[in-house]
Amino acid sequence: MVGISVDTRAGTHGWRPAPWVVPFFALAGIVLVPWIVFLVRMLPSTHAAAHWDVAWAGFDVGLALLLLSVAVAAWRRSPWLEGAATAAAALLVVDAWFDILTSSSHLELVVAILEAALVELPLALLCLLLARNAERVLGRRLSAASETARGSGLKG
Repeated sequence: MVGISVDTRAGTHGWRPAPWVVPFFALAGIVLVPWIVFLVRMLPSTHAAAHWDVAWAGFDVGLALLLLSVAVAAWRRSPWLEGAATAAAALLVVDAWFDILTSSSHLELVVAILEAALVELPLALLCLLLARNAERVLGRRLSAASETARGSGLKG
């Protein structure tokens, strides 16, 4: 895998990122700050968008496929569960955020807040708990495999 190496020393959880990963992502986050300031200052408060319906429907199709991938990964006990569940949680939070901020009437706002509070955010939390549990199980499996490999003279 790109940017990951195995480390069997105690306390490292079996992997460490490549040396470029930390500075690259730190720089990416820092570079976004002036861009955000620019957007806040330059973008209008309102904007009419072509294909608004397709954008939202496409987002929801992606979210549905991601939620189905969580179900399949959990059913198959796949190591992909952690990533799928984390990505689903992120999209659910983004969905709640944009539903609330793009509400154009008081009723739409109330519905968006209720949907966020009762559906999207609790489901996002559940996804994060699934991801954490999957990470712990995968970590135990990797530790057991590392111990087995060490016991047989193989290097991990």
